[in-house]
Amino acid sequence: MSSTLVSPGQAQWSRWSTDMHLLVTRPAALAEARAVVDAELDAVEIAASRFRPDSEICALAAADGARTPVSPVLADLLEAALAAASLTDGDVDPTVGSALIALGYDRDIDQLDPAHPRVASVSIRSDWSMVEFDGRSVRLPAGVLLDLGATAKAVAADRGAKLVYERTGSGVLVNLGGDVATVGPTPEGGWRVLVQDTDDDPASHVVLGDGAGLATSSTCRRRWWRDGDIVHHIIDPRTGQSADPVWRSVSIAASNCLAANTISTAAIIRGRRAPDWVAALGVPARFVDRAGEVRIQGGWPQT
Repeated sequence: MSSTLVSPGQAQWSRWSTDMHLLVTRPAALAEARAVVDAELDAVEIAASRFRPDSEICALAAADGARTPVSPVLADLLEAALAAASLTDGDVDPTVGSALIALGYDRDIDQLDPAHPRVASVSIRSDWSMVEFDGRSVRLPAGVLLDLGATAKAVAADRGAKLVYERTGSGVLVNLGGDVATVGPTPEGGWRVLVQDTDDDPASHVVLGDGAGLATSSTCRRRWWRDGDIVHHIIDPRTGQSADPVWRSVSIAASNCLAANTISTAAIIRGRRAPDWVAALGVPARFVDRAGEVRIQGGWPQT
């Protein structure tokens, strides 16, 4: 998780079982900025929540293979998810919904008892190539359930920050549970951000400028018991199981939050191969391994 340290005007609240944090350089713009971000979160939720029976994602799952029109919001989210899948050679796959359910993640994480074992169920094997999307409608094979959790929150952070700047003219930082996006003028010295996944993890302080994205993917949050084992929410689509927790967390800085989140999620899935892959992409990265040892590369912007 990432949290900001500089707060010229700020709001904090909880949603989607995580902490939300909004900062603006013009405090007078805060109320309007919060309304803009809330509206964006509402739109993303009704489009892409697995836990709302009235969401578009659930409607697609019930379409039994029929081609279905989608809203502009879901179209943007699908485009982002499929781009992430392409960039990562399928490591970040939007069709892992049934695998998550099979692992027991069938309701909001706040409603799961992490100490109570879940019983495994059968997962329908699928991959992102099965998604037929033409920009306005989508067809999924019967039984395939989308899960856009790896990208939708990052898209919401990017879109929310952009909209706040366009509507108010204020510099803004949007932090949606560690998915961070900035747009517009910054406070003096930049946006200072604390990067720390859990309270007992090593911390890093970074400075972000205008048009920055930052994301942390974690194997230590969103965990629960299943068949006697602790599992987490980042799925290796090739196995349908939680990715091997080689890394406690991976943090990536990029030009937008979607790119940062895509790479950090894929890095968790790639495990020991991740540092070389991320280095080839040329983005700043911070890896925290099982033992809590930190590895930084690519010009990680720590202060």
